[in-house]
Amino acid sequence: MLRHFGAISELAGMRYWSTTHKQWKTLIVDARALSGLQTNQRRDDFTPDEMREGKVLYFEQVDNLSGKGIYAMHILVASADRIVIEVENVSTMHFLFVTVSPPGEMQSIYFLDRESENVWRYYAMMRIGKNANQTMTGNESSAINRAVAFYRSQVGIPTDQEPPAAR
Repeated sequence: MLRHFGAISELAGMRYWSTTHKQWKTLIVDARALSGLQTNQRRDDFTPDEMREGKVLYFEQVDNLSGKGIYAMHILVASADRIVIEVENVSTMHFLFVTVSPPGEMQSIYFLDRESENVWRYYAMMRIGKNANQTMTGNESSAINRAVAFYRSQVGIPTDQEPPAAR
């Protein structure tokens, strides 16, 4: 499971159902692991051995709406039976030159608990802070479809598999 979270470059091309456009769209245009906070510090994807408890890893992602951003991935728990990872934007996010999210205003947390040898329970929550632009909130169906796309990518289901989670 850690390998899936560390495979940042595999996020590129992730698709989701756009409730606005009523069609499958590319959600993550590009993604890469970084060795630090700067975009020029590109590196290979993170390995499970690097993803130890307490570690903070950085990656850059180009989203179809908020554009290019740098994120911090905090490895809170990394054991054989439990994984907890928190992700937050550390750069300002823009859409058409408008700030949509200052640093730290987009946060996600993922809980994975081993149920049995080949079964994991997966829980995820996302928060958009009060200082984010209001265009980032209010479209619940879009938020659901984006979350489901990420879940599908983590568990090996095609992200644009019918049916979409919300229309």
